[in-house]
Amino acid sequence: MPSESPQVTPLVQIQGIKYIQRVLPLLERLRPVGCERDRAGNRRLFFDQYCALLLVYFFNANVTSLRAIQRSSDLESVRRKVGARRVSIGSLSEAASVFDPDRLAEIVAELSESLPKAAWGSLPGVKGVPTAVDGTLLKALPQITQASYASQRHSGWRLHTHFEVLRGIPVNVTLSDAKNSKASNEKAVLRGTLKPDRCYILDRGYEEFGLFNQIVAQRSSYVCRIRGDHHFTVEETRPLSAAAHEAGVCEDAVGNLGSPKSKRIEHPNHRVRRVVVRVPVHAKRRKSPASYQELVLATNLLDAPAEVIATLYRWRWLIELFFRFFKQVLGCKQLLSRQHNGILIQVYCALIACLLLHVAYGQKPNKAAFEMICFYFQGWATEEELLRCLEKQRAKNR
Repeated sequence: MPSESPQVTPLVQIQGIKYIQRVLPLLERLRPVGCERDRAGNRRLFFDQYCALLLVYFFNANVTSLRAIQRSSDLESVRRKVGARRVSIGSLSEAASVFDPDRLAEIVAELSESLPKAAWGSLPGVKGVPTAVDGTLLKALPQITQASYASQRHSGWRLHTHFEVLRGIPVNVTLSDAKNSKASNEKAVLRGTLKPDRCYILDRGYEEFGLFNQIVAQRSSYVCRIRGDHHFTVEETRPLSAAAHEAGVCEDAVGNLGSPKSKRIEHPNHRVRRVVVRVPVHAKRRKSPASYQELVLATNLLDAPAEVIATLYRWRWLIELFFRFFKQVLGCKQLLSRQHNGILIQVYCALIACLLLHVAYGQKPNKAAFEMICFYFQGWATEEELLRCLEKQRAKNR
């Protein structure tokens, strides 16, 4: 049976902070972006410089706002590292509407491809790269102010994310409004971003038979938690192995999902496997000392062992840990812009920071490793101290 959480092997050996600096040449291609209307040739802040200043924001805990970014550009050492002049707060604010965030998506894709592919040979019967899909809210205003404007346009944003659980990296993001309806509905967004050779790991919010059919049509697979009261016609009941019992599986069957009497909704056009997993309820929600609940999972993975299906769904929670790291550690809980393009630029730069940490650390970084990297950037730690800390943290994760 696979382990409870995927084991990420070291990707590269640390050889100084030069791995962090590798992104600067990638940003150079952004220099012409947004200069079409600059016929006088007097633009002082370019897209690559703006992104470099955002990276300063992500890797320095004391830089917490757009104004702080502007003040950091007053420092000669910062200007020398990012290759930028002193910028005004007006130039930083304007950048959100001038530059095209889609060009950053190309760099995110290149950095993702530069990391070694994860092997899932320990997951027999799994077709495609295990990819958790979920969304998280990004609020443009503080919580108290947000409540006052809840019915107005400043209701916040939703970041729809595809997260490879074995490599521990985000591979696709889409930004929409926070209404979760029509075009911004999480199921509608997923339909527009489906790719072949993926195994999508989904929570109950993505439960929709038509979506399951579209995933299969894309030559991908899915593991999705569904309601337990759906009509299910059993064609085959499978015996449970010792490993399945250990993983909490209490039922494994293959058949047809959806009532044949219902003609108004689309039914799965493929055989569906129904796996029921018994899990303990969180201590804060328990009604009795030994309280359990049953999770009903639907999947088109007919050949994978039942314990693998259960493990895949457990790994879905890794995307929640990523959201926590994204907001609390990288500082994306606070948005630097209220414009769609500006928020997307901030998100893409945050993803670049995440991927650079993977390259520098050799695996998914924890908070201690991130803090030491920030200390190095601020000149508080030497390179030897940084490497010693990273090796110590890596040894703990083995």
